[in-house]
Amino acid sequence: MSVYRLLLFVTFLCCIRAKKMRWCTVSDPEQRKCADLGKALRDVLPPAALAAFAKLSCIRASSTSDCIDRIKANRADIVTLDAGEVYSAVKQFDLVAIAKEAYSDGGCLLSVAVVTNSSLDIRSLRGLRSCHSGVRWTTGWSLPLGFLLSRNYLTWSKEHPLSQGCGLCQYSSLQIALLRSGSDLSFCSGSDVSDFFSASCIPGAAAIAPPLCTLCQGQKSYIRQKNYHCETSHSEPFYNNQGALRCLKSKTGDVAFVDHLALESIEESERDGFRLLCTDGTQAPLSHYKSCNLGRGPGGGMVTRHNFRKVVRKFLMTIQLFFGRQGREQQRFQLFNSTSYGESDLLFKDVTHKLVVLSDDMDVSQVLGLDYVALLKGLGHEGSSLEDSVVRWCCISHAEQKKCEQWALSIKSDPLVCVRAASIGDCIEKIKRDEVDAVSLDATHSFIAGKCGLVPVVTEYYVLPSVVGVAVTKRSNKNVFMGNLGGRRSCHSYMYSPAGWLLPYRHTLSQEQNTSSPCDPNQVYNKVFWKGCLPGSEGNLCKVCMGGTGEAATKRCADNHNERYYGNMGALRCLVGDPTGKSYGDVAFLEQHNLQANILRLNSTGWADGWISSDFELLCGDGRRAPLTEWESCNLGIIPPNTIMTRPVLAARVYDFLMKSQETFAANLDAEFKLFESHQYGESDLLFKDVTECFVHTSHKDYRSILGEEFHTQVESVFNCTHSILTTDILEFCNQDVCSIF
Repeated sequence: MSVYRLLLFVTFLCCIRAKKMRWCTVSDPEQRKCADLGKALRDVLPPAALAAFAKLSCIRASSTSDCIDRIKANRADIVTLDAGEVYSAVKQFDLVAIAKEAYSDGGCLLSVAVVTNSSLDIRSLRGLRSCHSGVRWTTGWSLPLGFLLSRNYLTWSKEHPLSQGCGLCQYSSLQIALLRSGSDLSFCSGSDVSDFFSASCIPGAAAIAPPLCTLCQGQKSYIRQKNYHCETSHSEPFYNNQGALRCLKSKTGDVAFVDHLALESIEESERDGFRLLCTDGTQAPLSHYKSCNLGRGPGGGMVTRHNFRKVVRKFLMTIQLFFGRQGREQQRFQLFNSTSYGESDLLFKDVTHKLVVLSDDMDVSQVLGLDYVALLKGLGHEGSSLEDSVVRWCCISHAEQKKCEQWALSIKSDPLVCVRAASIGDCIEKIKRDEVDAVSLDATHSFIAGKCGLVPVVTEYYVLPSVVGVAVTKRSNKNVFMGNLGGRRSCHSYMYSPAGWLLPYRHTLSQEQNTSSPCDPNQVYNKVFWKGCLPGSEGNLCKVCMGGTGEAATKRCADNHNERYYGNMGALRCLVGDPTGKSYGDVAFLEQHNLQANILRLNSTGWADGWISSDFELLCGDGRRAPLTEWESCNLGIIPPNTIMTRPVLAARVYDFLMKSQETFAANLDAEFKLFESHQYGESDLLFKDVTECFVHTSHKDYRSILGEEFHTQVESVFNCTHSILTTDILEFCNQDVCSIF
């Protein structure tokens, strides 16, 4: 088979027009390794095939950014970059990612903070000296800053945004020229990052943020090709992961931000002198990097021009076939070994297990991952834009859109943009895709969002002793009890809601249920009920639903307020029936907190006349019925509060926005707009629960601790056995993992 594969390569190489492959290098040792690769290729390729790669030309550049410029200008063809640089090359220079490095444990790297001082704490890095592998580097820059921002340890001021003064913004050639001349420009002074650390070496930051280069050791020169100070070149002693560790070992810096693979280079006899800083404020040995890190991101990759990718793809496959880990000509040349050149990670990381060649149809989000791309956008990696100064809130219906737009008109803080989605699940996907920024989620959807990598910002605070789920029926329907609901019609607030979907199935709904009943709520409800309305579902559980009309017109069973039987108010409407007295259910599963108010609104909204609280009763788990006032002893279970969630890098910004909004409305009680009222829009619980009193800061917690161990365990067990296509789709979408799919 190996001989056959080689013959196929030879056939291909013989048939294509000869191309000179120009590899861009950033140091003399890398230039030598590249030259040796070219010599090894000439030694092993058959004469007939050699014409295709007649010469591997090694182009010496001053830095990786210089390489990107050269490839763009057709003065070089290929270079290996950190994932952050790959993103810049693709988005800002119109190059294409052609391959990725894969390591023994996958395609991703963990960012670790390494120190030699046993008293340091990740929460108190301000004022320390920092060593970073590179300015756009995943583990040395983006992940650490994303973590510091998400915990609010590093603040991001609007006057001096993070992207200005940290090398992530693309300035004009005039601005860069002025910076290089030493001019003091307002857009670069007072950088948040240079103010946070007392001194730094961040290779690559020299052109646009000189204060971030004070610790670097490279040679200085007015001639660009001879200036290596703070450049992304091995000629800068503190460049890349090994350089950042060198910066730390020499006691030039106090903390080094590197990837976990770099820890392997620390000699066993020295390892006890180094510690990792963990996110909880503790320290750990180097061997604990899997549990003590600042996050993970994609590994390095190769870029080229669009019109050259087919040739480069075959070239990479060829050199890997001969000189990779399993290469047939390893004795001549080792692609992933740099020890004989006096440096590390030349051309590729030395720990690279193999190269994964990418197909043409993969965009940058598929190559680098949605979370990482969203992080880079949040850090201003594409430069400043309107999105940097607005918060995009997710709305799931016409009514929510109206309320959100009134909110936007009523505040004087940061601009608010209201973005429409089809459902709460769609909101989670849009946040993940960086199409919106935040949304308030019920406890079940908070679990899903947490699994998708979103983080809490605040939770809603209610004066109520607790929010509970209840089962409600009409008092006149005397024969309805918990335990004999088989064959009846059900009304549920919406798919995956705690009260309408998660809690009811845990109780005995009908005599047919027994210990062998399925653990999937959807299967239970389909088995027990004749038909019902569970917005977001399908089949019999949609047959009682109504759809929407007018501006809120929608198909029946839509998973948002446009479906008139959606939510707590909708489940109550379903129970009493439409204005004609038809399309009703026998039992409604909803939340208790606004039940009495919603009963009154049945009249005031013209939906149904004459209903009062005493016309309804609760169904208790023990088979009895009780008045609505006895909800504390007759309920389906306690529900954790709603949580506002976002992407990690935006947590501090969204928190500031919500606090400013809350302060604005608290200071003006006579304002027409009320953040926690929805009745004027014809619905309830729009954007937030109407019983919310205020927001409570919870970005220092994870979603699991907010949900509580009991609820988390319960919802996790249900999702582990739920086969709904809706759940499967969103979790599969969120679990796309660039660390393992290649």
